[in-house]
Amino acid sequence: MGQFFYQFFGIGWQGFFDIALNSYILFRLYVLFRGTNVLRVLFAMGIFWVLRQVAVSMGLVVTSWAMQGVIAVAALVIIIVFRNEISSVLQTRDLKSFFWGIPRYQRNTPVHIIVEGVYELARKKIGALIVLPLNQGVESFVQKGISWQGKLSKEMLVSIFWDDNPVHDGAAVIQGDRITNVGVILPLSKRADLPSYFGTRHRAAVGLTEQTDSMVIVVSEERGKITLVKDNRIYDINDRSVLEKLLIKHAGQDTAAAGLKKHTRELAAAAAVCLVCVTGLWLSFSRGMESLATHTIPVEFIKSDQNMEIFSSSASSVTLLISGARPLIRSLGPDRITVKLSLANTVPGTNKLAVSRSSVTLPPGIVVKNIDPSMIEVTVDVPVKKELPVQPFWTGRLSRDLIMTLAETTPEKVHVIGPRQVLTQMETLFTEPLPLDGITASGRISALIVLHPPTIRLADQDKHTISVEYTIHKRETVSP
Repeated sequence: MGQFFYQFFGIGWQGFFDIALNSYILFRLYVLFRGTNVLRVLFAMGIFWVLRQVAVSMGLVVTSWAMQGVIAVAALVIIIVFRNEISSVLQTRDLKSFFWGIPRYQRNTPVHIIVEGVYELARKKIGALIVLPLNQGVESFVQKGISWQGKLSKEMLVSIFWDDNPVHDGAAVIQGDRITNVGVILPLSKRADLPSYFGTRHRAAVGLTEQTDSMVIVVSEERGKITLVKDNRIYDINDRSVLEKLLIKHAGQDTAAAGLKKHTRELAAAAAVCLVCVTGLWLSFSRGMESLATHTIPVEFIKSDQNMEIFSSSASSVTLLISGARPLIRSLGPDRITVKLSLANTVPGTNKLAVSRSSVTLPPGIVVKNIDPSMIEVTVDVPVKKELPVQPFWTGRLSRDLIMTLAETTPEKVHVIGPRQVLTQMETLFTEPLPLDGITASGRISALIVLHPPTIRLADQDKHTISVEYTIHKRETVSP
């Protein structure tokens, strides 16, 4: 599969996985920080990084150095200045919303029930804090809370904020026609221009709207007044119709379908931009860090027929030219590379086996550029055992007045093992060359047995040497 991706796209499957994973991480960062100043600074850092790459490619040394410094400073600015927003995201208790949840529009919100409930709370001077998230969601900005998932009703709202209810001091989150969470703690605003009569509930409402696109309704416990906060704007509600109009506008019930389509298009565009950015970044790093290396790896032959045996091969190892990222190449040792050739389709005799890229096993991220040799000749056959006589292989000549009358080997015959096709045609084995020059009398010498062709071997590996006993006589001279 990795070779398929590399052949058609120039990227291995590991590269595709790497790009997809980091694209998703970047997309999740966009979803979590959407609408915050953190995202805007990150976007500016991305522009500076592109400018730095352009400066490097053009050879602008000072400009590229300056851009790198700006990026480093911007990273510190994000950590220091926006630490509260980052902390709010990282401290979320809802793993689903952190890793894969997508904030949605308010849909099917029973506005009239909320209006009735809020005015009932105000009439009874029961303090309340009601949150209606929009696109961005609030999971990353609030703390604690209890999952409620109760059907929204006027009675439910009143009971949640009743003084004897343990969760009455926190906020209630409404999604659609359900109360999803209660007892939620909101971030407090640090604005100094808020009215002096604003208590903790009001500051919490303003604090959440400073960081999200939510709408928050506050009911004052002391004054029984209703306050609505949206987009850092504070509305004092004195009329039911005004509250209802603001709720309908926030929920987008008059343009719900269009709003949902716009929301979907926005997320799809963000996902596409993340994919393009990460792909470009991956290609930039991978191409810039590519390195080559050469390794000589032994070949492992895999037998399908256990009766067959390998008697010879033209090569026992291959030299691989491999390519990959420089850190991977540096950490790669020959013990992590294997070359395997199957003997499944071989026949008795000499066979030619192609060494292809599929025969090579490499760690992820490494690609084979060249294989040498690309073809190996292998001799395979069913091994048989045969007894063959051994003859001395004499070279040279005896003196004119001498004659050899007898030469015997001990042992006279030996057992050899080899391919059936080879041993069928063999009748005799010979020793190493034995020079006759210098021999003047009978004697005994030791000699090695020559195994030719090299596909045969002795059954007893310890008996490579035989003894040759010879008898020498003087020639009879005939008198004239």
